[in-house]
Amino acid sequence: MTVKQLTLPELTEACGALGIGGVGLWREPVQAYGVEAAAKLVRDAGLTVTSLCRGGFLTAMNPAERARALADNRTAIDEASALGTDTLVLVSGGLPPGSRDLAAARERIADALSVLAPYAEERGVRLAIEPLHPMYASDRCVVSTLTQALDLAERFPASQVGVVVDTYHIWWDDQAPSAVARAGASDRIHAFQLADWTTPLPAGVLNGRGQLGDGAIDMREWRARVDAAGYGGAIEVELFNEGLWARDGVDVLEETARRFIEHVL
Repeated sequence: MTVKQLTLPELTEACGALGIGGVGLWREPVQAYGVEAAAKLVRDAGLTVTSLCRGGFLTAMNPAERARALADNRTAIDEASALGTDTLVLVSGGLPPGSRDLAAARERIADALSVLAPYAEERGVRLAIEPLHPMYASDRCVVSTLTQALDLAERFPASQVGVVVDTYHIWWDDQAPSAVARAGASDRIHAFQLADWTTPLPAGVLNGRGQLGDGAIDMREWRARVDAAGYGGAIEVELFNEGLWARDGVDVLEETARRFIEHVL
């Protein structure tokens, strides 16, 4: 999504030219290109699919809506397996219309995971719960902290359910460093994503993630925390940013690689 203006063939070509060996994919462009065709494209380019985003939205109360959500998540799991990634990122979902009950919404996520987690494990896929910043709690994700994500994940084996550590969403939380250590101790850090926090936030806030080094987050400090927790997987940069999307995608990818070296390594 950092360079969503690139087609999948353009993305794989640019990654190869820059020596980038892994890419996190989103379902929409994969579906548009064709899941099997996308899998072949990345394989032929020598790329590893580090994660697939996103499943989730599991908080509906209506039985028909819940059934549709479970079916869509099974499809997402199958897509992740076809792409050769072991990680499906989950954005859990917000409050259903008319509800103010956060605890009940989180419990419905656990109920859904009890169905989806074994299905995913059978296909070699882990479910990674991503906590989102509290400003998204009402409409996108009732899981707002890494501690809340772990409380859900720890009901299941680590081989089935873990968490995403995303700097953009958790940098503000003084309990997050201890939660990173807790997640690492049980091998539940399934993905590590970077984006900076810049202000003022744009209208709508969803597409306000800053380029590495442009904001308030110490990326190297977060890298050190995750390293100390024993994480040895890929580090993804995921930027939703209208300004970046308006630029040449290859230039943005080159800039992101430079910023990664400067602010993370």
